[in-house]
Amino acid sequence: MLARVLRELAPNLPLRTLGWAFPDETTAALLLEGVGNLVLSYRPPQPVVFISKERLRGDPRNGFQRFLANRVRGDLLGAEQLKLDRVLVLHFAGETGFVDQVASRLLFEVTGRNANLLVLDAMPEDGQPFEGRIVLAAREITNSRNRFRTVRTGGTYTPPPPYQKLDPRALSPEDAASLASVPIGKWRDRIDGLGLLLGAELARRAGLPLDQAPGEQELAAALAALASIVADPTVSEGVMQDGAREAARSDKAAALRKVLREPLDKRVTLLTHQLADVTRAEAGLDVAAQDRTEADLLMAYAHTVPTGTASALLPAFDGSGEVPVALEPQLSAVQNAEKRYTRARRREDVYERLAEREPTLRAELDAATERVAQLDGASLEELEALSATLHSEKPERSPYGSRYTTPSGIEVLIGRNNKENAALTHRLGRSMDFWFHVQGYPGSHVLVRSGGRELDLPDILYAARLAAAHSKARGGGNVAVDYTRIKYVWRPKGAPAGQVHYTDQKTVWVEGTMPEVG
Repeated sequence: MLARVLRELAPNLPLRTLGWAFPDETTAALLLEGVGNLVLSYRPPQPVVFISKERLRGDPRNGFQRFLANRVRGDLLGAEQLKLDRVLVLHFAGETGFVDQVASRLLFEVTGRNANLLVLDAMPEDGQPFEGRIVLAAREITNSRNRFRTVRTGGTYTPPPPYQKLDPRALSPEDAASLASVPIGKWRDRIDGLGLLLGAELARRAGLPLDQAPGEQELAAALAALASIVADPTVSEGVMQDGAREAARSDKAAALRKVLREPLDKRVTLLTHQLADVTRAEAGLDVAAQDRTEADLLMAYAHTVPTGTASALLPAFDGSGEVPVALEPQLSAVQNAEKRYTRARRREDVYERLAEREPTLRAELDAATERVAQLDGASLEELEALSATLHSEKPERSPYGSRYTTPSGIEVLIGRNNKENAALTHRLGRSMDFWFHVQGYPGSHVLVRSGGRELDLPDILYAARLAAAHSKARGGGNVAVDYTRIKYVWRPKGAPAGQVHYTDQKTVWVEGTMPEVG
């Protein structure tokens, strides 16, 4: 649609400008001799540009519009679009007079909520039309508003992030053939300049349902319809209504899909990394075996290795020759051997612990990957139903951690970070409440607000599984969890928030997975 406006201007360039009018605080209209008003409405989220024959009036309403009226003057020499993106630039010659005005460019980003109108320096002869210094911006865009780029007066202009799409004005036979397997409603993802409305108009002109890919015979009709849209991007009234409805549904589905996918994507990444840990630990078994072999040799031949030696050649047990063994000179041969045994045991323990979790991790990864695939193909109704289900299953949030309820109805609070762990344990918990924590791993503090009552076994196991599932031991098959009364938990002097010591604990062993949430 922007290309169509520029096509109307192109045959008449250069054009004499007859001054600016400002109908409102975010609309600027440039009167062009013989053409009419070029209207630039830069109010987010629906900026537009069009040519109007209507007589428009209005004085500048703000500092930017005053600057525009006084600084951007002279003949309109050229108008360019960034590919088929929603960015255009107008080149002005400047003018001489009582106060000379130098040549300049006016760049319009017709980009929804980030819509902007910017005055740039004149383009140097060897420069790019969409680059240069920003003289003044209608809207200052900072990192807090847009993390990809900033738009600041005095800074260098950076166009929106680039993308790769097919130009409908110059489709090669190979490009056209590649569209045959794509539903026509998805052509907008492959073809530059097509949005939801024009995508729906394309389907109407091609006579195809939005979810149908054109066959060999339908492809020619679809390409002809695309060419007709390039020539005349007018959207019919019926498509305006249906397309607007589809746009709203599509935007809502995309927003829901993004919200639902984000935790799943993070989960897939975490599980992938944890499985990589298993692979690395398995590779460490070879190193552990070598450590044990060298330790056995050192123990067998310790009497032949003097202290202070940096290396030794020891006979292999199988008679295959001598084995070089590096030593720490400050340690005796026996001490070097014990150090190797310790190192080997540590590697073997790590592998056994991780290998025990591997089947669970792979099952969780397969399930998470399958859910991601289901989300990608889900309809809006399916996404809404899933969102409602997840919302109902989500634990109630409180100012101090996530909230759950044990099978007998006792409140359980789980810290989500070190600060909340400290608050639960040292501020919210009463002396006779119960405190749970996984044994030997970093994890959340779990507070069971029993009010001094003893806990039944189902409640103990429920809270213990919550502690295991909210720790580094998550997914393990036999996780040890300690529990005790709050009065036996204390923070050592000078220790960081969340670090505690405790006594009088009891231990239970549970699965490291979430229990059925109550």
